[in-house]
Amino acid sequence: MSVTGKLIRMERIIDRNTGRTIIVPMDHGVSDGPIPGLTDMGRTVDAVASGGANAVLGHIGLPLHGHRHHGNDVGLILHLSASTCVNAIDKNDKVIVNTVERAIKMGADGVSVHVNIGSKTESKQLEALGEIAGECIEWGMPLLAMMYPRGEGLTKDEKSPEMVKLAARVGAELGADIIKTYYTGDPETMSEVVKGCPVPVVIAGGSKLSDKETLQMIRGAMDAGCAGLSMGRNAFQHENPERFVAAAAKIVHGDVSFDEALAFLQG
Repeated sequence: MSVTGKLIRMERIIDRNTGRTIIVPMDHGVSDGPIPGLTDMGRTVDAVASGGANAVLGHIGLPLHGHRHHGNDVGLILHLSASTCVNAIDKNDKVIVNTVERAIKMGADGVSVHVNIGSKTESKQLEALGEIAGECIEWGMPLLAMMYPRGEGLTKDEKSPEMVKLAARVGAELGADIIKTYYTGDPETMSEVVKGCPVPVVIAGGSKLSDKETLQMIRGAMDAGCAGLSMGRNAFQHENPERFVAAAAKIVHGDVSFDEALAFLQG
């Protein structure tokens, strides 16, 4: 087992000084097609890297067609699971489309897997997560698990503390090194998610929000003890992705107030 390899790669994803991270997912080309902000992936990677992103996340098309053109270096997390928005059977289903070994050959610093807890295909997705986690231990590859409460089996709202705590804990129990999940809406309840999860938790951005709403969410997540964020549309669809990521970095890595970060972004 390459524990050293996993630790070395984790330092390319999580800042060794702050213990926090800013990840910009760009896997939307498979789920939603060439949406605004991702028509030129290389240009977007350059912008968020210059703003201070620790890593970008995407399918194999990202390193093949636009991981980076120039500028600052940035970590790469290769996404291994996929689905599209036109899946006629189950939009919450996810299938494995790549391997840990291939991610290593592509120069990735980590891999990610998406699991929808409560969906009809939850069992299959959990099985895949467990298998990938085992491979990541063997290869010394960090694993980020996107753990979302979604589907007909939920007993409460998908962003309720109870459902988010369950999803996060399942991912950690099955071997993930980082958990990405919903923000529950306030620091108090989100802190319950963090306390109940033995590995770092980062929040998802979700749908496009205003600058104020996004920065408030980031500040709240940091106050809850989260290890950072994994935010896509709110970053790459911003009118100035570089400056937005820089503002987020002021909170995540600089621990500044919401007001300071918003003033910087608007300034």
